[in-house]
Amino acid sequence: MAFASLRAYLEALRRDGDLKVVEAPVDPALEIAEIHRRVIREEGPALLFTNVKGSPFPVVTNLFGAARRVERAFGPRPERLTARIAALPETLLPPRPSALWREKDLLFSLLRTGTRTVPPRKAPVLEAFRGERPLEGLPAITSWPEDGGPFITLPLVYTEHPDRPGQHNLGMYRMQVFDGRTTGMHWQIHKGGGFHYHEAEKKGKALPVTVFLGGPPALIAAAIAPMPENVPELLLASLILGGKLPMTKDPRGGHPIPAEAEFAIAGRVPPHERRPEGPFGDHYGYYSLRHDFPVFHVDHVWHRKDAIYPATVVGKPKQEDYYIAEFLMRLLSPFFPLVMPGVRALWTYPETGVHPLAAAVVRESYAREAVGTAFRILGEGQLSLTKFLMLTDRSLDLGDFPRLLETVLERFDPGRDLLVFDHTSNDTLDYTGPRLNHGSKAVLVGVGDPVRELPGVYEDGPLPGVREIRVYCRGCLVAAGPAYREDPQLAERLATHLHERRSPWPLVVLTDDAAVAEGQTPFLWTVFTRFNPADDIHAVRDIGRHHIGYRLPVVIDARMKPGYPAEVEPDEDTVRLVDRRWKEYFGS
Repeated sequence: MAFASLRAYLEALRRDGDLKVVEAPVDPALEIAEIHRRVIREEGPALLFTNVKGSPFPVVTNLFGAARRVERAFGPRPERLTARIAALPETLLPPRPSALWREKDLLFSLLRTGTRTVPPRKAPVLEAFRGERPLEGLPAITSWPEDGGPFITLPLVYTEHPDRPGQHNLGMYRMQVFDGRTTGMHWQIHKGGGFHYHEAEKKGKALPVTVFLGGPPALIAAAIAPMPENVPELLLASLILGGKLPMTKDPRGGHPIPAEAEFAIAGRVPPHERRPEGPFGDHYGYYSLRHDFPVFHVDHVWHRKDAIYPATVVGKPKQEDYYIAEFLMRLLSPFFPLVMPGVRALWTYPETGVHPLAAAVVRESYAREAVGTAFRILGEGQLSLTKFLMLTDRSLDLGDFPRLLETVLERFDPGRDLLVFDHTSNDTLDYTGPRLNHGSKAVLVGVGDPVRELPGVYEDGPLPGVREIRVYCRGCLVAAGPAYREDPQLAERLATHLHERRSPWPLVVLTDDAAVAEGQTPFLWTVFTRFNPADDIHAVRDIGRHHIGYRLPVVIDARMKPGYPAEVEPDEDTVRLVDRRWKEYFGS
């Protein structure tokens, strides 16, 4: 069984030597985040800050900031279990006594999932109560210098459908702390809690909300997981936990609370009330800007007497969310072929912030079946926010992006296999589209036998307007040019120039810095967070029969554009402070 509480997990990390206790006084405004970023960059230990300015509560960060800690938190059992569950339709249909008997241990495991009730007097989360300005003293951190204020960054936000009590959503939505009683509620367009609020708001009713902090690590994984809208996250948490999840009743009424949580913040979100929220240095690596969002009014807070406040810091990959996103993709991947029969494997890329890029191995049993599968993927839950989708029918490791890209580039026909759709929804955090929540999508299909050999060495000399050229992988060049505002038409001219020269390179990516070609993480983060397909994919075009076809090569303009939010960068004064105090934190 996995860890039943945050503190049980921390104790295991302490025994492993993978938890560092920082006793020196630290400021939750910028200082904790700067320490955290330096440690995670080296895949260092989890951090427990016991002397936090302005708060009686210690702060723990970097809980999952290395593959080894994700493995420690969850172990191999959940992945093995989901693989076996996904295989049940094949092994148990038609049902036969012998097949049922062979799977009896799995069936008994499934019977142990769900929740169980713990009496309030035995629930550690109910040891202490705060009713007057209950958020004061909570050590919410400020991560980046342009952030709009302190944010609760690991909230487990629990809501129930206003017409169907018990049908719940557990999600993770950042919460800007405005004062001792109110926070923002950053419900994005594809979030289950936001759907519940929409239904309540239509009726003119406030939506009750309870926010959990801490508890079993399985709760954090379940809250982040891209589950279908009507699948209960507490059930997934129980599945990861390996037993029933202990829940207790709030003595003041309202939602059930995980008995082992560190904090439970209870309140409501009124209808039709909005307040400016942000900016916030987000997991795309840029600031998400200031926009109006619903407001959470806190009624009271329960917490353990010795509560530990969990927090995380997001920004340019790789951060904690990268490692847990990888785990969740492995955990849920066996289910994709069940809900989308044409899909053999699917992967979204945490290097890009997840939604900007996805890839799938698909079936191509008849001509253009892959295109139908693309529409199926783009219609499935949070995958509907995918900006760029790549498909192949070759069996390969989708996590190895250079190999995937080479496989697709060897096979795609630009006249039929590059599909661009404008006027679609965009992830709320992606500012490459014309306005918030709006953008476009592209699908790139590479199936069947290779139709071209890909070059691996660039030998064709300088390109007009380009100062540096590097090879990312076979078939793909990275070209560095001037800033977009200095030459916004460069990508279009490059596409024409290379086509006229019959360049053998099918894909050219125009960037501000060619050094992004040096690795998968910098390439994916830079390229796929900086272009809108309908605006920034360039090629010589053929137009006929209501279809825009393309001729080689395809040029993607992935330079920073005017209006894009700034990259997150640390505060220089804080950097110097942490430099100066480093030995004080860690003793060496």
